[in-house]
Amino acid sequence: MQEHLLEEEHLMFQDAVRAFIAKEVTPYHEQWERDGQVSREVWLKGGAQGMLCMDFPEEYGGLGVKDFRYNAIVSQEFFKAGASGVGFFLHNDVMAPYFLEYFNEAQKKKYMSKIASGEMITAIAMTEPGTGSDLANIKTTAIKKGDHYVVNGAKTFITNGIMSDLVVVAVKTDPEQRHKGISLLLLERGMKGFTRGKNLDKIGMKAQDTAELFFEDVEVPVENLLGVEGQGFYYLMHNLAQERLALGVIAIGAVEGALEHTVQYCKDRQAFGRSIGKFQNSRFKLAEMKTEATILRTFVDQCIMELNDGKLTSEKAAMVKYWATDIQCKVVDQCLQLHGGYGYMTEYPIAKYYVDARVQKIYGGTNEIMKEIIGRSMGF
Repeated sequence: MQEHLLEEEHLMFQDAVRAFIAKEVTPYHEQWERDGQVSREVWLKGGAQGMLCMDFPEEYGGLGVKDFRYNAIVSQEFFKAGASGVGFFLHNDVMAPYFLEYFNEAQKKKYMSKIASGEMITAIAMTEPGTGSDLANIKTTAIKKGDHYVVNGAKTFITNGIMSDLVVVAVKTDPEQRHKGISLLLLERGMKGFTRGKNLDKIGMKAQDTAELFFEDVEVPVENLLGVEGQGFYYLMHNLAQERLALGVIAIGAVEGALEHTVQYCKDRQAFGRSIGKFQNSRFKLAEMKTEATILRTFVDQCIMELNDGKLTSEKAAMVKYWATDIQCKVVDQCLQLHGGYGYMTEYPIAKYYVDARVQKIYGGTNEIMKEIIGRSMGF
């Protein structure tokens, strides 16, 4: 974030995050990409350093601060460093709000400390093989039988899908209903009938485990219901503004990282007796990208402060998600072009920024859906 929006505590936290990435993440990330997932140790170390669930109460291992600037610092610094495999952003920005708002006291005592420490990795399972943005049409069912639900169905494209220990699953507790039939259940690793498919082979974000989940007559205790039965759709919609802003934060982190690498490359790379940055086309492209990055940073930071003040609207969150990720893909593509043939080689960081960027316009609601939300807010 812009420094005038950060206080001394934020700057100290930012320094700590950067040091953590340099020591505990960057040296191992290439191996994690080959493995298709990160180590559990990095989650535990991140929890010990206070980088998980900062808004959890101190009694449960958090920092006790409800301030999205801390979340933004973590996500931005990881993606600026090209460390896209560590799923802290999902844990912090997407999952933590559900737990803070909808956990009952027994659930808080059972799960919260383990989530904040990194001992228990979390995920959310909404998307199904036959449904993407049409959440009301999910087919996974949870039929209540006495003191438990029986869950059947499947989910796909689940971030943290292989490593997750606690998964919030969107289910139909009333299959005859659409939105009003959706509830959220907490499924734990090891429940009989809860299995995972293969770690999906993606074009980018190779170290971020993404999987299919399968449920065959999984018996889930009724006490694992998150919130109120039939309110799941509304819970999911309520948290979307923060989730979409988080994707904008990721975008600006990646843009700034890619641009830094490209500026340095344009200084170092020689052609026709001078650095390629000396050519007018290179300077103009760099100038355009620097301007776009500065505008994007200003917009994202504005939305962060509005979220903190409880004023970020769903349509503005849709704007930041769609525009930030579009700019990310545009800038990273231009950065790769300035690298020439070397940009296509995976040993150069820009290649990784490129393949990691593309999914940003898809998950969290496609950018087409974001434009639909914005258009409807204008009265159409």
